[in-house]
Amino acid sequence: MRPSWLSASRIRSAGGFHYTEQVNRRLPIWLRQVMYNLRGGFLVRPLAIAIALGCAGAVLSSLEESSPAFSASHADPQVAQIILAGIAASIMTVVSIVFAILLMSLTLASMQFSPRIIISFSRDRVTQWTLGIFLGTFCYCMAALPAARSLPRPVAPWLTVLGAMALALVCVAWLLFFIHHISHAISVSHIVDRIASETEAVIGDVMPKPRRPIHLAAPPIPFDPGDWHTAVLSEASGYVRFVDLRRLIAVAKSCHVKAHAVRRVGQFVPAGTPLLMIYKGERLSPEAADELRAGFDIGPSRTLQQDIEFGVLQIVDIALKAISPAVNDPTTAINCIDQLSRILIRVAAHESPEPHYYDPPGILRLTLPWIGFEGLLDSAFEQIRLYAKADMAVSLRLLRALADIGSSTPAPEFRAGMAERGRRIVAGCAEKLGEHELRQMRSRLETLEKIAAAAPE
Repeated sequence: MRPSWLSASRIRSAGGFHYTEQVNRRLPIWLRQVMYNLRGGFLVRPLAIAIALGCAGAVLSSLEESSPAFSASHADPQVAQIILAGIAASIMTVVSIVFAILLMSLTLASMQFSPRIIISFSRDRVTQWTLGIFLGTFCYCMAALPAARSLPRPVAPWLTVLGAMALALVCVAWLLFFIHHISHAISVSHIVDRIASETEAVIGDVMPKPRRPIHLAAPPIPFDPGDWHTAVLSEASGYVRFVDLRRLIAVAKSCHVKAHAVRRVGQFVPAGTPLLMIYKGERLSPEAADELRAGFDIGPSRTLQQDIEFGVLQIVDIALKAISPAVNDPTTAINCIDQLSRILIRVAAHESPEPHYYDPPGILRLTLPWIGFEGLLDSAFEQIRLYAKADMAVSLRLLRALADIGSSTPAPEFRAGMAERGRRIVAGCAEKLGEHELRQMRSRLETLEKIAAAAPE
């Protein structure tokens, strides 16, 4: 079925697509990109909370000012001014402390673990609520302060002052909670668990179907560059962060062409290099080529919109830094391996995204490569295997992780691949470790090979 955003706005003309419809069709991916960026930063939620509390202070003080029944005529307006001004000044001091704690935490986590995990801190809701509540309290006091005056008639908005005092108490309690939260948030166990949870959410979006017991893979479609001779070049350099499949299929169908994506999600595309290869590209107008480019969200850094590998690599970065000679923290590396096995078990339990897309059935419109289970397995364990040849504890945990993954998947080809990786782990450690350590590793390798040889249930 044709997407509504295309059928409602597409008007065919001699030159291709009308500019207005082109802008309208850009909105879905543009809005997705903006909402993802705003949801993951310190802008939307803190700003919304600050504006809401500021408006509450302005409305409440205005109500007391306009309705004498709500205001205390016998109260001293200067007392209200002092309280509101004192709370506002104190809150701004606390805000500077919160920002200092946050920046210190970001710097520490970036240096000790990986600079790529900073995005996880910026998406932390407790941190966003902390900034929002403190900034909102300041806005509340500043919005209510003009209502407390002596001329032309004395006004002391006591209800507004009571609200400011209540917010000040909330800020004190929330500051204690924030310090407690940030002390847990910078622990490596919490960081790795949060990255793994976010990656599992992406797996649920990209790979929603559970793996079938018997998977009949479609025969590969031959790709001959001589036939797919028209290239749609990328106009910007960056990483492919999101691909709008419906848009690409709809544009290819409307132009009666076939499109082959050269780069998958997570890969870097330099400007001027092919982004798509088109079969029968003479049917493609420049406007339609722009529409195909608009189906790719390209940015300076990778994100977790569709990129499962990015979540895996964040954990791998932490593990590699932990087993480096400068840090020498194998316990952290073991924790990372445990979380990586959790992710890969989830991937093995779901069907990989289809690389071929048809519309209508039987007519190929788009081929899009996805990183498969084997690719994720290499990304997760290969670098750790190479750097952990002299570390028995980490290598043993790698073998256990492979055994856990193998025992959870019925696919025999997956099990065979993990047994081969286990042999490489033992062979690499034989160059660095003694016979006593290798005896334990060979025992776990035998267990892994038995799992690989077992018939699927």
